[in-house]
This record gives sequence, C-alpha cells and structure tokens, in this order.
Amino acid sequence: MRGSCRPRHTRDRAVCMTNCPTIIVTVGLPARGKTYISKKLTRYLNWIGVPTKEFNVGQYRRECLKIYKSFEFFRPDNEEGLKIRRQCATSALNDVRQYLSVEGGQVAVFDATNTTRERRGTIVKFAEQSGFKVFFVESVCEDPDVIAQNIVQVKLGSPDYIHCDTEKAIEDFMKRIKCYESSYQPLDEVLDRDLSYIKIMDVGRRYLVNLVMDHIQSRIVYYLMNIHITPRSIYLCRHGESDLNIKGRIGGDSGLSARGREFAKSLGEFLQDQNIKDLKVWTSQMKRTIQTAESLGVPYEQWKSLNEINAGVCEEMMYEEIQEHFPLEFALRDQDKYRYRYPKGESYEDLVQRLEPVIMELERQENVLVVCHQAVMRCLLAYFLDKTADELPYLKCPLHTVLKLTPMAYGCKVESVYLGVDSVNTHRDRPENVNVKRTTEDALVTVPVHF
Repeated sequence: MRGSCRPRHTRDRAVCMTNCPTIIVTVGLPARGKTYISKKLTRYLNWIGVPTKEFNVGQYRRECLKIYKSFEFFRPDNEEGLKIRRQCATSALNDVRQYLSVEGGQVAVFDATNTTRERRGTIVKFAEQSGFKVFFVESVCEDPDVIAQNIVQVKLGSPDYIHCDTEKAIEDFMKRIKCYESSYQPLDEVLDRDLSYIKIMDVGRRYLVNLVMDHIQSRIVYYLMNIHITPRSIYLCRHGESDLNIKGRIGGDSGLSARGREFAKSLGEFLQDQNIKDLKVWTSQMKRTIQTAESLGVPYEQWKSLNEINAGVCEEMMYEEIQEHFPLEFALRDQDKYRYRYPKGESYEDLVQRLEPVIMELERQENVLVVCHQAVMRCLLAYFLDKTADELPYLKCPLHTVLKLTPMAYGCKVESVYLGVDSVNTHRDRPENVNVKRTTEDALVTVPVHF
C-alpha cells in the first residue's frame, strides 16, 4: 500500500519521502544504450513485483511526425523541431503522471536524451509538483567501437531508417549525435550534488553513484552494476525425469528414472557438440539435478536458491490426492497460482524473491547452464522473456528439453532443443472451472497422465 508523501525540504528543494512513486530518467547522447538500460530495468522491476512502465520519448516523436526525414530535425537551431520535441516530452510526462497517480504504477522509466540541465530541471520540478521521486541514470561512452556496434545492431532497425540504405542511415545517425553534442551537459558532481543518480561509464567499466534515497533506488543501482553486454548464452533445462515424476507426485527429493539417466547422458553429449566456451554449470541441492549434472563430467555449483518450490503439506502428493484431501486449497491455487502459497510451503511470488540472487549472478556471468526444476525454470524464463505474473506459472518447461537463451539488444532469442529421450508430461494447464464448489472431475480435467 502506498504511503502518504510529505515533501521534506533540503537545500530549498522538496524531497519526497516514504513510498512515493519514482521516475527513472535516462541521460546521455544517442546510441549510448539508454533504451537498452530502460527496457532491462523495466523488465527486472516488474519481475520482482514493482509495477513499472517505460515511456520512450522517441516513440512519441514518431507517432507525432509519422515520417522521419533526416538529422536536420534534431539541429539545435531548428525551432520547429525543438517545439515538437518539447511537446512530445510534455505528452510523455503527462502519461507518466497518469500511470503513477491513477493507474497504480510505482516506477516510470522516462527514456530520452535529457542532455541539458534545463530539461532535467523541468523534470525535477514536474516530479516535485506531482509528489514523485526522481533518479537519473546517465550512460557515458566514448568507445567508438561500442557506439558503432549499437548503431548497427539497434538504430538501423529503428522505424526512422526502415527504408534507408545502411551507409546513409549510419551517416545520418552520426550527424544526429553531433546535434546533441554541442548542448550536452553531463551530470556534474558539484552542480548536481543534490540529485540522485548513477553515472555508468563505458558500459560498466566505472560507476559514479550519488545520493541514493531509498530501497528502490538502491536495488536499481545494484542491478545496473551487475549487467553487461558481452555476447553469451544461458542454457536452461530441468533435471532428467525422476521416479516421482513417473508417479505423478509433486516435489520430493527422488532420484532419476532410467529415462532420466539417459537424458543426463544425452545432455552431456549435447554440451560437447555445442563446444561452449568457459561454460559454468549450476544445479539445485536436490538429488535429481545433482544426478543429472554428475553425468556431464564437468565441475558444477550447487545453489540452494535453485531448489524446487516447496509444496508444504502437499509435498510428494498426486494432484488427485490434493483434490481429495485439500479441495479448497486446490481451487484457491487455480484461482491465483502466482500468489497462492501452499500451507507450510511457498508461492511462485516467494520463489521469485528467492531467485533474485540467481538472476543477479546470471547477469554477471557469461555462458551458464542451469539444471533446475519446473517452477524454478518458469520463474527464470519469465524474467528473460518479460512474462507477467499471470503468465509465469503456466509457462511450458518440458522435461528433456534444453532452452538456449541468447540476450539480444532489446530482448532475448529462444531456441528449444529436444534431446530425443521420452518422458512423462508434468504440465498442468489452468482449468476453466476454478470455483471452490466445483466437482472433482472439473478440478482434475487438466491433470497430465501418469502411471
């Protein structure tokens, strides 16, 4: 529940205290990764349960102009261009206010260049009048190779250059950058000492953090100091089929079935064929993931955080038994699977909090294979694929299948590789009837076949 927000004055500037909504404001020249940072931050904050939305001012400009002609629009002496850009920024800020004040949002990411102290002052004033906190994220990069790579990978795919020759597009975009350079005023340690911000230099080589005001800002800083842009892939798979999987029983700590051991062997062969550089292997502390990793013939690291969701009093029960003994619990879980907590156990919401250190370490690492469990894999997958809390508990993560995730500029490429070893199906879709007074037949209609 959002608390009241009473301004406290520091150096003649109102500071919003308690649980005020926050505007994250990007700062920097074009092609410095601001939108990359905005999208990743938005995805991360939504995943940990903080309602967050991105507002890209460039998109407002495209909707207003429809057709982009050239860099001339961004020239500092183009009065008409300046007027349109101000209107777009104002329109975006009005939508920010609507989202944070009316729609229940907690964080808005205002993605634009915001290169002048005047523009940033306007945003700070807007936030003070609206009762919001402001946290600036500046990306500074002087490495021409990184800038060129960003232009080629991201900007050439922009609607601005969709029908434009590659060389002409690059030339135009470089001129667009020049339009901003003359008026660019970076965040300054002295002049901006009263602002809360993080300055990221050369894609994370160095950082400067100033005046972190609250828990959300602290988490934002920690997250941004862990992400990187080195090309890599993350491989996710479940353990091999277990003895309890065959019996249709959830949870527990059983070992692998014969087919599960066959999958583990196939997984080792798959990894050899992939010839992945410096691959790290992580497992949970449960038998079935450890036995799967043992067959790979490589070192692996055990994480307690990767253990399967705790089903509490329902551990090692079949769905039919849960319906028989705890029909109310079974219905309540179907009504809100993400937030439902097993008696003496966990919810998916709990699991996401438990897995946050894993996500943070995955962001720091390069090539990693995570051998985990169905609920755990769903949570990890939801982070990388930007899935909602409603979608997360129903993501399909079949046994004996490897998902290769390759982070791209603004998203993640997914490749699914089935290793050809049969297994039971453990996926249960949400039934249509979730009423607590439903029949047993209605409750069990989506339970997968087991032996």
